Order: sequence, then structure tokens, then C-alpha cells
Amino acid sequence: MARIIQKYGGSSVATLELIQGVAKRAIAAKNAGNEVVVVLSAMKGETDRLLKLARELARDPDSRELDNLVATGEQVSVALFALACQAMGEKVKSFLGFQAGIKTDDKHGKARIESVDPARLRTELAKGRIAVVAGFQGINRLGDVTTLGRGGSDTTAVALAIALQADVCEIYTDVDGIYTTDPNICDKARKMEKISYEEMLELSSLGAKVMEIRSVELGLNHGVKIHVRHAHSPREGTMIVMEEPDMEKTPVRGVTHSMNEARLTLVRVKDEPGVAARILSIVSKAEIVVDMIIQNRSAAADEGRYTDFSFTVPLSDYARTLELLQAAQKELGASQILGDDNIAKISIVGAGMRNHAGVAALMFSALAKEGVNLNMISTSEIKISCVIEKKYAELAVRALHDAFGLGEANEPAKIA
Repeated sequence: MARIIQKYGGSSVATLELIQGVAKRAIAAKNAGNEVVVVLSAMKGETDRLLKLARELARDPDSRELDNLVATGEQVSVALFALACQAMGEKVKSFLGFQAGIKTDDKHGKARIESVDPARLRTELAKGRIAVVAGFQGINRLGDVTTLGRGGSDTTAVALAIALQADVCEIYTDVDGIYTTDPNICDKARKMEKISYEEMLELSSLGAKVMEIRSVELGLNHGVKIHVRHAHSPREGTMIVMEEPDMEKTPVRGVTHSMNEARLTLVRVKDEPGVAARILSIVSKAEIVVDMIIQNRSAAADEGRYTDFSFTVPLSDYARTLELLQAAQKELGASQILGDDNIAKISIVGAGMRNHAGVAALMFSALAKEGVNLNMISTSEIKISCVIEKKYAELAVRALHDAFGLGEANEPAKIA
């Protein structure tokens, strides 16, 4: 007998008919002799609907009350799922995050799970019931409802898999696994049978929408077997596993892009120790995440050395970051504050980059052939990212996918 965590996203429970389909799948897993815990997101569009209502009433809604509001979406899903199972003659009990023992820190809207006490879930499983848990939420030390941020139901599922020592955590979505790139952009995209945690972390952080990054981090840190698969198909999906030797034979395993980017540039700030820290501390105090950073040294002037300092932030934080920097422009000594929200980030990822030279050269050559100019470049051991004009994003994805031979009929590109 296996213990299985099944997580279903909003598109998988968008209608009553789909909820019934999910219920049948969970019941089939239980009838096969397994203990089953189901984690559900809100029905597709429900969280956005609730946020819209809040912002019609308040321009800047209180974060605590916002959590109380949006957490109801998952409450509806688990109750409907339980009713669907009961109508099919199955024993089931639903739990909200706090009832499932999920405790978080105090950061409303972006809370992090601190501990999980699954005692009540263990009790229900021992009675032969399916336990269904509201994803995306928990409770803090004050007893207030908290939410984990977008994609938080993935994190809920993996955290429960750890606490319950589950054999596998199945993440059900509207795609049948993890692809070499977005199949909606590139018709040559190929589903991977397996991918390493490190590669999946990079893909998630760089724009791939299949899994939330914190859930992958938890899986890596605790060795959770994660199986990404389609909610309404019996086909096997993609396993997320520890890195294996054969993964290094292919230098690039995936191409991803993000349109959720904006760049800010402080023109002609002093090129001296502490300048970068002063700039970025203003941003970090506002809890805005900075991604790529580039500093260009300018020619020396009579009054000293100067530089242009550029960095990227999420598009949703662009206006606020620009406002903060403009307010501090005199203090920072910048001659101008420039902003650009017409950019995209294109990235290649692969554990094999560690052992293959020439990957960057091939990437830049493929983009140059398509007339794509590079504005910023960032690298790590297993990824290379470039900032480009937004209009070239999809073209760049297809060009890189072809250049590295990632399509179904292609052999991986030979790298010197």
C-alpha cells in the first residue's frame, strides 16, 4: 500500500463536472489499495474574482483581510470535492489549512510554512477515508489565516508529502508533464520523462508555470518524489528526481521565457564602494525582489568616476520601484532614472552545461541570426538568461529550441 498526495490546480476543478472527474480519480487510487490525500486549489478564476472585489472596495486592501477573503476559494473547492465523493459512496473528510495542521509565519499574502502537524489527517487515513485539504493556506501564531502566494497549493502538497512521509506527490495540471519549452509557442516541444530538481528550480524561477518554485525547493531538500501529470489523462507525466549521470550528456534540457520583467537604470551614479548597496537597500526594504544586475563603468570625469547601474524586477513591482528610485534620486546622485517595461527574459537550462563548452556561443549565435539584440546577460552553473525586447520573445524561444536540438525528431545539438 502506498501513501499518495494528489494536488489538483484551478483548471482541474473549474467546473462541477471536472470536480466529479477529479473525485473519480482519487477514489480509483484509493480502491487500488492506497492511502490518498488530495490538495485542491480554488476553482479557475475564483481567486482573481475575489481580488477584484476587494480592490473595488479598497485601493490598497489590508493584507490580513485579503487573506481571509481569498482563502475562501479553496474552502469551496474542498467542500464540493467532498460532496462529490460522498455522492459516489466514498468516505471522505475535508480540511482547511489550519485544520490540517499547517502553521506559517506572519507574512500575509506570501507566508512560508514553518511546520505541519498532520495528526488529524493520519487519523482519517487510518479510518479508510480520503482526506482533502485546502491548498494555498495555513495559520500563523496569532491564529490568523495566511496564504502562501500564487502557486501555493503546490507547496502545500509537497509539505504534506514530507509530513506524512508519502511515497509520491502527484501534481495534476492541464498539461501532461514538463516540456522542453512551452508547447503553445513551439510545436516541436517534447515532454521529458524526468528532470532534476535543480533544472526544475531554474525553469520555475525563470518563467515556467508548471510548478511553484518553493514546492520544488522543498522536494529537493527532503527527497520527495514529485510526478507532474495531466489531471484528466491516464498517461505518465514527468518525474522530478535527483540529478542522474545521463542528464549531463545533454547540455541544454529546456528553454523558457518570462514576460513578467521590467528594467530600471540609474544613470551616472558615482562608481564607488557602497553605491550598489544603497540602491538595492531601497528596493529590498519594500520587499521587491531584484533579479538581474549589471553595472557599466563610464569614463572618468574631472570630478571622479561614474557608472550606470541597471537591474530587473517583476513587472508587477515596476511602477512602485520606479517611484521609490525617483524619490531617492537626489540622495543617490543619479542624473536620470530610466525604466523599461517592454522587455522579456529568455533562458536556457541544463545540468550538462557544467561539462560542455560553447553553450553560450551557440545561444548568442542563434539569437543573432534572428536579429535579436541582447540587453543584459546572467549565468549560473546550469542556466544562461538574456534580456531582450518583448516582441522577440516567442521567436527567440523557437530559435533556441531548434538550435539545441530539443524537438521530438532532433538529436541534442553537438557542443564543442
